[in-house]
Amino acid sequence: MKRALITGASGMLGAALARRLAAQGLHVYLHAHTRADQARRTAEEIIATGGSAEVLVFDVVNGEQTGAALAAALERGPIQVVINNAGVHDDAVLPGMRPEQWRRVIDVSLNGFYNVTQPLLMPMIATRWGRVISISSVSALVGNRGQVNYAAAKAGLHGATRTLAVEVASRGITVNAIAPGVIAAGMTARAFDTARIEALVPMKRAGTPEEVAALAGFLASEEAGYISGQIISINGGMI
Repeated sequence: MKRALITGASGMLGAALARRLAAQGLHVYLHAHTRADQARRTAEEIIATGGSAEVLVFDVVNGEQTGAALAAALERGPIQVVINNAGVHDDAVLPGMRPEQWRRVIDVSLNGFYNVTQPLLMPMIATRWGRVISISSVSALVGNRGQVNYAAAKAGLHGATRTLAVEVASRGITVNAIAPGVIAAGMTARAFDTARIEALVPMKRAGTPEEVAALAGFLASEEAGYISGQIISINGGMI
C-alpha cells in the first residue's frame, strides 16, 4: 500500500484531499498543527469506511519538529505522495503590513514546502515513483488586494514546482501545483457572498473541496504519470 501525506488536513480542503486519496487505496497521514482533534475525526471517518489513516501533529514552520515527525513515519516505509496543503492568510495592503504578517505567511506556505518535501525525496526516489502536489491559489496568478504576502508565497511554490519537476523527472516522480479559485471552504467561504461570486466567477458559483480533491486524486494516480511541472487552475473560468 502506498503512503500519502496531506499537510493542513484539519481544514475542509485537507479533509477532502485525505478522503479522496484514502478512497484510492492509499494509507493517508493527516497532518495537523493547531486543530489535531479535527484531523483525528477525519481519520476516524476514513477508517470507519474501510480506509487506512493516521494523524501526524507538527508545525511545518519548525524544521526540526517536522523532520523528527517525518523520520518516525518513514521508518515504516517511504511516503510516495505528498500534498502540500498547509497555508495561512494574514491579509493587509503592503504599506500597512507588519513584518510578522509577511514572515508567517511565507513561512507556512513556502518554507513549509521545503521542510516537508525535502526529507521525503530520497526515500521516494529510491522507489522510482512519486507524486508531489502543492496547493497554490488564484492569488498567485492574478492580483488580489491585500494579499501580497500570500500571493508571493504561492507564486514561490510555482517556481519550486517547475524546477523540482525537472530535477526528479528521470526518477518517475511528478511535481505539480493546483491553483484553486473561490472554493466553498473555510475562510474563503466566509469572505465571498453570492453576489461577489457571481461577479467574479463565470460559472456563477464557488467550487467545492471535493472538486479540488478530485483533481489532486488524478494527479496522484498512475494515469497522470506524464503530467509534471504544471500549474493547474481550478476556478470556474475566472482566468
